[in-house]
Amino acid sequence: MEMEFLRRLPTSQELKDQFPISNQIVAIKAQRDAQIQQIFEGKDERFILVIGPCSADNEDAVVDYIARLRKVQDKVEDKIFIIPRIYTNKPRTIGVGYKGMLHQPDPEKESDMLKGIIAIRQIHKRTVEETGFTCADEMLYPENHKYLSDLLSYVAVGARSVENQQHRLTASGVGIPVGMKNPTGGDISVMMNSIIAAQNPHTFLYRGWEVKTNGNPFTHAILRGYVDKFGRNIPNYHYEDLQNLLESYEALNQSNESRVSNPAVIVDTNHSNSGKRFEEQIRISKDVLHSCKVSSDIRKLVKGLMIESYLEDGAQKISEHCYGKSITDPCLGWEKTERLIYELAELW
Repeated sequence: MEMEFLRRLPTSQELKDQFPISNQIVAIKAQRDAQIQQIFEGKDERFILVIGPCSADNEDAVVDYIARLRKVQDKVEDKIFIIPRIYTNKPRTIGVGYKGMLHQPDPEKESDMLKGIIAIRQIHKRTVEETGFTCADEMLYPENHKYLSDLLSYVAVGARSVENQQHRLTASGVGIPVGMKNPTGGDISVMMNSIIAAQNPHTFLYRGWEVKTNGNPFTHAILRGYVDKFGRNIPNYHYEDLQNLLESYEALNQSNESRVSNPAVIVDTNHSNSGKRFEEQIRISKDVLHSCKVSSDIRKLVKGLMIESYLEDGAQKISEHCYGKSITDPCLGWEKTERLIYELAELW
């Protein structure tokens, strides 16, 4: 095997023992998890916003951003339920570039996975302590989910991972809602197969153990647009796309073998839906809510939006050191974000 084994990293339990959470955090997570599940079950009619930076590159800036979200959440809590994004590991299309805090706690230094697993636990833990928010992260590596499993309230499986069996089986046992993105090529059937797989029970190998899951009834779709064979970004957030997804769910539920609990979708307003033109997220968000106004069935299906937002508009190179500005995909700045959340609350 042509691998250099550098060092043994702590297990998830060892890391949790070293950096434990308080009873207060346990209670906050339990309450928020229950509220989010009620939204997916249709028992709570609030609209979810999974919102925050493309990547969590700087602990202080991310917590600063989420503290501002806290003040806004308190004003719109009857309409909007905010789940901040703290994405600590980032997929890379060609495998190179900044892979997130898990790999590089300091984006300008070499990879250090030991410091990385400590840093990602620290930022999620600090966020709950200081803001009362439990957050979302991407499950880029299924075996690493346990490092944060006592802190997260939402998980996304990315477009490049959604067809992977280990992601699907792990999603079946995480105990919180998991959003499955449509693949980069746009094949909706791949995403739907992933949802079915994750909603069913499985026995499989996980972190050296034979494990058994009961299935995750809160696994759902995320529409993020796609890239066609000519390299063009094609959106899939329009009314017709939502109607097509609704019909796909209905078709599955006509079969006893592939029935889906709690049919739902979160619409990703960036990526190929916006062509990474970050300001388009404002228009796209309102377009989705208009579709919800037109169709009561679509309103029941659409549980929320995913928005990439940070303190400053746009993106920067790692070396530019602008506080609260994305070093990966461009994001919507704070002033536009705050105004958008209030507008969405009025529209919902």
